[in-house]
Amino acid sequence: MKRTLRTTALTMGAVLLGLAAPAAPVTAAPVPGAAAGGAAALAPRVDLRVLIVTDGGPATAAIAAELDTAGTPYTLVDLTRPDRPVIDAAFLADTVDGRPRARFQAVVLPNDAPFPAGSGEMAALVAYEKAYAVPQVDAYTYARPQAGLEYPVNGGYMGSVDGLRAQVTDAGRAGPFGYLDGAVPFEDNSPTVGESYAFLSRPAAGADFTTYVDAPLPGRQTRGVLVGEYRHDGRRELVVTFAYNQHQQQFRLLARGIVDWMTGQTRLGTSRHYFAVHVDDVFAADDRWDTTLNCTPGDVDCAPGTGTPNPIRMTAADVEHAVRWSRERGFTLDMAFNGGGSVEHREENGGSDPAADRLIADREAFRWINHTYDHPYLGCEQDVSAVPWKCATAPDGSVRYVSRAEIDHQIADNRRWAERAGLPLRTGELITGEHSGLRLLPQQPDDNPNLAPSLTGNGIAWLAADNSRDPGQRAVGSALTVSRHPINIFYNAGRVAEQVDEYNWIYTSRAQGGSGLCEELASTTCLDRPLDTATGFTGHIVPLETRTALGHVLAGDPRPHFVHQSNLAEDRIGYPVLDGVLSRYEELFAAGTPLVNLPMSGIGAELRDRAAWQAAVRAGDVTAYRIGGTVTVHAPAGLPVAATMPAGTVLGGGPLGEPYAGTTSGRVAGGPDGTTSITLPSAAVADATATATRGAPAATAPRSPYRPAPPAPVPPGVVRPVPPGPGR
Repeated sequence: MKRTLRTTALTMGAVLLGLAAPAAPVTAAPVPGAAAGGAAALAPRVDLRVLIVTDGGPATAAIAAELDTAGTPYTLVDLTRPDRPVIDAAFLADTVDGRPRARFQAVVLPNDAPFPAGSGEMAALVAYEKAYAVPQVDAYTYARPQAGLEYPVNGGYMGSVDGLRAQVTDAGRAGPFGYLDGAVPFEDNSPTVGESYAFLSRPAAGADFTTYVDAPLPGRQTRGVLVGEYRHDGRRELVVTFAYNQHQQQFRLLARGIVDWMTGQTRLGTSRHYFAVHVDDVFAADDRWDTTLNCTPGDVDCAPGTGTPNPIRMTAADVEHAVRWSRERGFTLDMAFNGGGSVEHREENGGSDPAADRLIADREAFRWINHTYDHPYLGCEQDVSAVPWKCATAPDGSVRYVSRAEIDHQIADNRRWAERAGLPLRTGELITGEHSGLRLLPQQPDDNPNLAPSLTGNGIAWLAADNSRDPGQRAVGSALTVSRHPINIFYNAGRVAEQVDEYNWIYTSRAQGGSGLCEELASTTCLDRPLDTATGFTGHIVPLETRTALGHVLAGDPRPHFVHQSNLAEDRIGYPVLDGVLSRYEELFAAGTPLVNLPMSGIGAELRDRAAWQAAVRAGDVTAYRIGGTVTVHAPAGLPVAATMPAGTVLGGGPLGEPYAGTTSGRVAGGPDGTTSITLPSAAVADATATATRGAPAATAPRSPYRPAPPAPVPPGVVRPVPPGPGR
């Protein structure tokens, strides 16, 4: 592999203690350069906040969602609302303590001309962008000369781009999209549904335009622009000519670069790509799906006494494969274990348990999480006399819950077993069997009241929850929940045929021989027809689950995924999805953008800190601005500051955060009064100076931080060689 996946929590940067600036009077600002001396003579203050002007379309919503996830402040102006603010000079800029202030570091528009012709609001934006060298993103715009491109009818293309394979150009890799390996594949999830549309064209004759992402014109040898930078009239625009929403892979791949470009890699908020996989029920055995009975003998979906249990359990060979796979992939699996499963196996096999012996011998190859001693249901007491089961009740009608003593026993006995086995256990992490103890609809609408005190008494800080049922992080006693994404490879399937059979039972209608659950559940859709038993696994299930899990990764979602030990046994049906995610990520991203593989405690801390930062940003409790080479952040005292800055940025004499995707970023401790001062590298300051020439003539476009300085003029009679490029 060309990258090392990170397995530790992101480190805290050094702290530079600063003093909060006193409140200063705010007044309307003169246009920079309009007068000598006074406010115009001071370097401007540029607030680290983005202005998003939306017409209600999905493109601006996608960019807003990207900023929300990272925790980057923005102001939204919705053009469809009659009560929206008017965008004028006073809205965009003012002065603070005699210094000109640009209230937004970037502007995002739905297209290059969202206002009527002659609009005073567009004129105010143009003047503002010129005066303060503020870049503009045209979130989805038609290819036309006003955006630096030829009309598509002049040798270009407009239409569907489903399945298109776009490419980052050399300029894009040297600039805002250098975190990608090059390919930008467009989704094509359905042959009957149009998913994306684009206007592909070439730069207009004479336009100062740099192409960052392009694609072949369908049926031709030439290429057309999808993303590029247009410099004109003292302004810079990032022109995007394809439609997208926040969930589509093509946007998820390019989102970081769009934000890097418009913020100059200097912003509040931070993001990473995370992937962690928990393997549940290790040392235990999982009941097997019966393809004739269409239920799982031994589990609650079969009536008591129905069928003969035929459990699935990893062998020593399966363990050796898992160790080898983990080392070859450079990826650490988290083993959620039930020590009682090994005790039971030894009792039934004359003291022998080769699989457990192999796991314990190779214990350093994995991380280990307490999954309770023998995996009982820890919520209400289950009445399994009928299917579906229900909570048992006392004579007075009250729900009977599993006792605190039983929960304590399950946590503590598994810890003691792990200590005897020498497993390197993080004692503050817990995954209960089936996430039990937590509320479960429809049977158990409330948490087991005995769960919270047991967690507190046993020092549990992080408790797993099922993201499909309990997605938000919440406190349960001393613990915060860590929601996990289920990978739809079933716990009761060790063989491909079992997985496909159960999948068909769940996801086909009664008329086609299925259970009809897909017809009854609002969140589930039915297959058009049952999957073929020979091709359905590799042709449908694996691609779908890979795409779903990779979507979580590309969205910056740190929550872990989970499978079961049964999926690493027999046909080892869990690996194709894991391989698919890791291989696909490897193909798409450069070495400087590794997957971050955190333990459960690190994921929980990231979710906690992210939520606290996002809440402070939404409440307006976080402000930041840049003056020259210094960024000043004001945030609530004690709240770690989330920031992304150019490589080489310094905080308190040391680097800020950690390198990632061509920037340095992370969550760093602020000063005791909530003020943090960050020093940008000299190269970033020089770029800012180059792009912010005050009072520049309107015809002079500011230089992009990603664009080399223009070449010197060519003397008369000298011909400069033209470098090769696309289409030449």
